[in-house]
Amino acid sequence: MKLEEYKTSLGEIIFYRGQPDFKKLESLALGVGDIWHSSFEQGYKNAFQELVYQTATFFWYLNDFDNLDECISWRINPNQFAVRQSVWITLKGFDQEYKNLQLQALDFGYNAVRNSAVIPLYVKGLFNENTKEEINITVKDRYVFFRKNFKIDHSVFMLYRKGFWKWKEWNAFFWAKKNFNQTKTRPVVKPRKLLEIEGNPTVSYIIPTMMRQEFTLQLLEDLAAQTYPVSQVVIVDATPQNLRNEIVYKQRDYSFELTIKWQETKGSCRARNKAIELCIGDYIVFGDDDIRVQPDFIKNHIRLLQTYSVNASNGLDIRADNMQQGLTELDEKLKKIGDSRWKVGANAGFSNANSCVKTEYVRTLVGNDINFDGGYGEDSDFGFSLIKLGQVVIHNPFSPNLHLKPPIGGYRFWGNEAQIIGKKRKKQPWELDVPVKFLRPVPSPTIMYGIVKHFTNQQLIEYKYKHFFLYLFKGSKKGFLYRCLRIPYKNLQFKKSLFYAKKLKSLGVRHK
Repeated sequence: MKLEEYKTSLGEIIFYRGQPDFKKLESLALGVGDIWHSSFEQGYKNAFQELVYQTATFFWYLNDFDNLDECISWRINPNQFAVRQSVWITLKGFDQEYKNLQLQALDFGYNAVRNSAVIPLYVKGLFNENTKEEINITVKDRYVFFRKNFKIDHSVFMLYRKGFWKWKEWNAFFWAKKNFNQTKTRPVVKPRKLLEIEGNPTVSYIIPTMMRQEFTLQLLEDLAAQTYPVSQVVIVDATPQNLRNEIVYKQRDYSFELTIKWQETKGSCRARNKAIELCIGDYIVFGDDDIRVQPDFIKNHIRLLQTYSVNASNGLDIRADNMQQGLTELDEKLKKIGDSRWKVGANAGFSNANSCVKTEYVRTLVGNDINFDGGYGEDSDFGFSLIKLGQVVIHNPFSPNLHLKPPIGGYRFWGNEAQIIGKKRKKQPWELDVPVKFLRPVPSPTIMYGIVKHFTNQQLIEYKYKHFFLYLFKGSKKGFLYRCLRIPYKNLQFKKSLFYAKKLKSLGVRHK
């Protein structure tokens, strides 16, 4: 493929095809993106929806976003795009094993965002050529893409969903299986060198906690030792009154303003939303109560955001072996991870255990959607909602935390009640006015709510098929017949989960 070259005012080489707006390209080269295109107007928006057959839980970038001038999109038009020279060389360009040029570009963009720590952006008006191309991905092309990118199970599932009675599907499946192998490793673009902090941005740190006051005190000591000072720490403590020590946080003076709020309502979403109302910093860092952080933790969150010109990051979360481990063990674990740690790209998820967001965008979203209280998925929903605003949430390997995961306490104390059925069960917030009684919904109704909220009805159907496919075929061979017999019951559980999810969606997004 012949690519033209453009040199920016800072001397960086950008490869391109087509006729980009060079003034706009000059500005984009200073930002977070590595690949740029205007493919939405050229027929590529939401192309290759068969990717849904790979997802057991949904990929954030499965669907392209609406009504945005700039956003993450891996669906590149091979005839109209621009890419940093260094990125093109590292990724070794398009995969020539594909005969289809369009699929070469789609594969390049997909692996860029998912595996290579590269950020592809749709930019409205960067290319003014709006002739819509016809996307022609054949059955064989489709199976080659799946064969090269995923385990064979996903090709089998696609064969099942596309029609196992169709000879064309079988022929393409076996042809791809015979002639191609899964690519096990992908090149990764190295992180940029972090700049020093510009200005004096203030930082508020939020800690929701419940029956873990000793762990929270430990985290406060880590925050007091930061090389870039935290301005404010907001603790929302839901420890029951008979179990709490109300003076525990006043045992010493801290370098930051300490704000304490005792929570009476249920749910970590409500806790974080109350804390957000009290925040005064330019940035808000979200953290769990059971983590340890190194002295450069805050500093490196701000440096990363400023270096990449973005407004949200999600830090590296390291699981402790036991709850007595500390920063020495965190250092040891990071050394074991080695160079594979260093990936800064579009994050595939979002965790309230370790994330930093510019306050104005937190305020735009107001906070967590309380429809998730009592269950799971609120942090992923928050991150996904930022993405749908056109923000780029990037992974931050420079600000790791050690997650202690003690077996007691925390907001999951309420959520664990969801495992109980019958008279001993305590009602969960997502049950609304319809108690669960004796049929426990599976998957979690809040996880289902996130799918219903963000994805299409057809994609929900595919999720259901994948859910049952995994249930049947991922267990032991001995238990297969038993699982088959349980399918009617599992279907009732799924329908029950969907019932609650749709009731939550009918309420709309709530914050109080």
